[in-house]
Amino acid sequence: MRDRTHDEAMAELFKQDPSYALELLNSILEDGEQGELLIALRQMAKAFGGVQSLAEKANLNPTQLYRTLSEQGNPELHSLSAILKALGLRLAVERVRAA
Repeated sequence: MRDRTHDEAMAELFKQDPSYALELLNSILEDGEQGELLIALRQMAKAFGGVQSLAEKANLNPTQLYRTLSEQGNPELHSLSAILKALGLRLAVERVRAA
C-alpha cells in the first residue's frame, strides 16, 4: 500500500465530508492565517477535480490560479470570491461579539 501525502488525505476527507471543509475554512478565516487558507483551498481544489477544473469553474486562468494558491500567493478578493463560488461557497461578514 502506498503512503498518502497530507494533502491527499485532506482532499479525501473533504470529499467524504464537505461540511468539514466549510468548518475548517471558517476557522482559518477567523484566525486570519492566509497561508493556512491557501493550503486548505489547494487541498479542496484537489478534492473537487483539481486546479485545472477549479480554474474552469471559476473562470480563472489555470496558471494564475496555481500561483494564487501557492505559498507565496496573495489572492485578490475577486479571485478568492470566484474560487469559493466554484466550490459552492461564499465569503460572508458577520458581527463579532465583544469580549
